[in-house]
Amino acid sequence: MRSLLLIFSMLLSTTVFAHDDHHGAANTETKGANISSIRSHAANILRGANITAVRPSPIAGLYEVQSGRNIFYSDADGSHFLLGGHLIDSVARKDLTKARLEVINKVDWSVLPLDKAVVSGDPHGKLKLAVFTDPECPYCRKFEHELANLKGVKVYSFLFPLSFHKHAKGWSTAIWCSKDRHKTMVDIMLNNADPKAGSCHTPIEDIAKLGKKLGITGTPTLIAGDGRLSAGGKSAAQLKAWLQENH
Repeated sequence: MRSLLLIFSMLLSTTVFAHDDHHGAANTETKGANISSIRSHAANILRGANITAVRPSPIAGLYEVQSGRNIFYSDADGSHFLLGGHLIDSVARKDLTKARLEVINKVDWSVLPLDKAVVSGDPHGKLKLAVFTDPECPYCRKFEHELANLKGVKVYSFLFPLSFHKHAKGWSTAIWCSKDRHKTMVDIMLNNADPKAGSCHTPIEDIAKLGKKLGITGTPTLIAGDGRLSAGGKSAAQLKAWLQENH
């Protein structure tokens, strides 16, 4: 059992996040499934939540059920459901569920107010990345280390302080009100600086509203140039590969 768990962990840690083309091709075929029954049972399981779509999964007899930004799985008549599970392609070493979530949760890049972001990275980079970040978030700090090693990418960091982080909003204000926003952000996140909050007008509340509209609840949340959304950080190498997938 321990060996099986280790293998599964390795698959997750080496996941390549990509759209599964054969899965998309199968979406037009629902032969053998009672779609209305799946929808009805799913609505009951999710306490009346809207069921956006039902599609075949890569596994015969298993169906992907989409509810807003979320995915779960059902058998052909909706009598059994799998909640909170991910489908893993063990041959291609891909997390198929996460790849699908990136596709259905795509963000229209034009809705991002780039003038309200802290800009860094390669100013002439052909690849672009938006990050919803919290200067007190430990995962964001780890990710900021990775961004320091990223080449050829222009980065837009949106300050998204989480309410349960004591210093996050004050630090976000200090970052925005400073003369060199990226330097101040790096000093806080990588060098443990603790500056006083600034006193200028900030876009923090606007970004909070945008995050809520986009369904963003945690940090870091990444948005690729083509709109794919991914929750959580990546290594610099993983991030570069992810950004290049559909470029």
